[in-house]
Amino acid sequence: MAGPADPTPAPGAAPAGDPAAAPAPADPGPHTSAHAQGPGTHSAVAGAQAPASPDHGPHTSALAPTPSTHAPAPPPPGPYDLVVSAGIGGGFQPLAALGSVVVSDAIVGADLGAQTPDGYLAVEELGFGRSVHQVPEWLTARISAALTDGAQRHTVGPVLTVSTVTGTAERAAELARRHPGAAAEAMEGFGVAEAAAAHGVPVVEIRAVSNAVGPRDRAAWRIGQAMDSLRYTFQLLSHSVFVEPAP
Repeated sequence: MAGPADPTPAPGAAPAGDPAAAPAPADPGPHTSAHAQGPGTHSAVAGAQAPASPDHGPHTSALAPTPSTHAPAPPPPGPYDLVVSAGIGGGFQPLAALGSVVVSDAIVGADLGAQTPDGYLAVEELGFGRSVHQVPEWLTARISAALTDGAQRHTVGPVLTVSTVTGTAERAAELARRHPGAAAEAMEGFGVAEAAAAHGVPVVEIRAVSNAVGPRDRAAWRIGQAMDSLRYTFQLLSHSVFVEPAP
């Protein structure tokens, strides 16, 4: 799977993947994400957003060699063969019910383009760039099969990346018209897919649905239910698709 280009944290920064690396937002929205990567068929999770515990702040550790103890440096990670962008997000109704999971067959930069008097034009129509990353069919099929075997409700379809979370029925309808079959929206997937493509590594986005795409209604959010579905999804995948090789 695909790893970051430079895994070295900035001085004083908390380690990547430490949930305490960022404080809990004052007004948490319905989208959180984690990016899973791994060398070979290894799997690891970094960047998950989670509320900071009041008694667990950022921490770092290091082993300093002494004249009597010289710990060997760990070997560098091997080449990565997959990137997974995962988290919770909005589901387009009725395709993706609350608490279900969406497995991407495409990762789409939904508003990467330009508005014109004749309507929206994607960057491809403007003559430069790309707004879609296709997910390998074999990868989507393996993930979907594992979720089916584990009785996890899920939908396969495009996951849209937006820079502004949808908050009206009109905007939801516009996105659905522009991207037929779209199953979910989130805010990070396309950027992750661009990084993976730069290294020639396949990528997939997995979203558990915490809210309906449409009018903003915090009372209707089901973040806990979505997180439970996401946790169960990765329990299934860690024993089927994202399998650690023997040492």
